[in-house]
Amino acid sequence: MKDIMSGSQPAPVVVGVDGSQRARTAALWAADEAVRRGRSLRLVHATDTDGREAFLNENDVLRISGEGRELLDDTAAAVAKRHRGLLVTTELSHSAPAVSLHAAVPGDGVLVVGHRGLGGFDPLLLGSVGPKVAAGADTAVIVVRGAADAVETNTVLVAIRDEHDLVRARHAARAADARKSALRILHVWNVLQSVGNIVTMLDGTDELARGRMGSVTAVADLIREEFRELTVHLDAESSFSVAAVLIEASHQADLLVMGGRRSPGYIGPTLGRATHTLIHHAHCPVELVPRHLSRFGSTS
Repeated sequence: MKDIMSGSQPAPVVVGVDGSQRARTAALWAADEAVRRGRSLRLVHATDTDGREAFLNENDVLRISGEGRELLDDTAAAVAKRHRGLLVTTELSHSAPAVSLHAAVPGDGVLVVGHRGLGGFDPLLLGSVGPKVAAGADTAVIVVRGAADAVETNTVLVAIRDEHDLVRARHAARAADARKSALRILHVWNVLQSVGNIVTMLDGTDELARGRMGSVTAVADLIREEFRELTVHLDAESSFSVAAVLIEASHQADLLVMGGRRSPGYIGPTLGRATHTLIHHAHCPVELVPRHLSRFGSTS
């Protein structure tokens, strides 16, 4: 069943379900997030029968489709039990998982997937293609990680590099505001990446660091001005590994917001090293915000 919603309504939170425990956890987390953001929830299941039609007969397709509808109905019932007032729609797609999810989410929607687990999984499981979904998306993508019973920290963490990440910081501020949580802005300065391998020979290193902190501080000041009731903390660390610092910081966060694409100049829908590492090792859900996004709904 595919329900079409009015254009006047906020875009939904879209989540993929595939029958795995990871996907079910992601679906329930997405339902909570939809309530927090004042959005509806759309459950998507992809059978990928179109890509396997040469190996399937008509009865196989009917059986797989029937199982998919049962899964959607079962997941919708679990969500309804948890959030009775939440509008939930379902969509059964016959395309591949990543293609189905990309097609299901509007430009200002939010896409949620389960994280990739350890070991070998069926390639049709949505959880196993989470990185592919995240890398190819033009919208915000949340990869659900961390323990299902994790204690809330009441903190949203956002990683920023410079003044060009103001949009991302705003996005994180809205997420924190929806949770009634604090926002922690964290700038990690990778010294070697910034000035090369001869750091000790450069007299201007401290000056460069002060310049970067100036732009990051300006972002924090703008967020405090726009979100006056939001508690905003600004921290900065220097390290040889941005990912390591963020992984450690994710222990004390309910959501980590970071860039979903590499810097301009890279070709194709790729993930940078830090983002790729975080979606596999963070201790909380990770929201990837593509750098090209310039606006989000007021309830984002």
